Amino acid sequence: MNRIERIFKEKQNILNIYVTAGFPSLNDTVEIVLELEKNGVDMVEIGMPFSDPMADGPTIQNSSEQAIKNGITLNLIFEQIEQIRKTVSIPIVMMGYYNQVLHYGDVAFFEKAKAVGVDGFILPDLPLKTYQEKYKNLLNNLGLDCIFLITPQTPDERIKLIDSESSGFLYVVSSYSITGSKNDIQQGQVDYFKRIKALDLTNPKLIGFGISNKATFNTACEYAEGAIIGSAFIKELEKSNNIKETVKTFINGVKE
Repeated sequence: MNRIERIFKEKQNILNIYVTAGFPSLNDTVEIVLELEKNGVDMVEIGMPFSDPMADGPTIQNSSEQAIKNGITLNLIFEQIEQIRKTVSIPIVMMGYYNQVLHYGDVAFFEKAKAVGVDGFILPDLPLKTYQEKYKNLLNNLGLDCIFLITPQTPDERIKLIDSESSGFLYVVSSYSITGSKNDIQQGQVDYFKRIKALDLTNPKLIGFGISNKATFNTACEYAEGAIIGSAFIKELEKSNNIKETVKTFINGVKE
């Protein structure tokens, strides 16, 4: 049983926080993740900054641009995760884009990620067929999860297929939009969450996009095993003068 599987068996209302590697400053990632775990976050999603992030809204795009200016690289991200793993036990998921994997060398990328303590991946532009044909056996052998996204526009049969091929959890995109574009949850989204819940899928589900505070987190937890917060947390880091206090205040505001 890997860390992701274990966390879903042991806990409810999973809180997954997205962090852009190398932001706000190049070497802040380690401290941020340490503080997230100390304050009760169940899982972290470490973003690999990329020049053309198709699923990311302005907030995360800006954080990626700043991280790239700071000098972040995939090798440095792996070094930071290796440092994080010396004290942090919660699951770590890397989120990025397929081109980054190919540029690094796909097999080498996944093997390195496993070696430093990564538990899974979210690669929004990785085609399901490519995963099935090229990477499924490799990731299974390495004990790594591949997490796919579903949206309100994804047909039920496609959702069931994605569920059958995914591992770890399903990333339920709350609306057909980029990250950070909404501040509350509308009735249409609730209807969508109910539709997904009724499908009785195999994998646990985390709802993301538009989850930003206690109210939206609690709503998401009514229809899934938890939620992912990204842009709202990045916005707090943008204006932070004290990472420890920023993390504590933000997480307490969501969970308490």
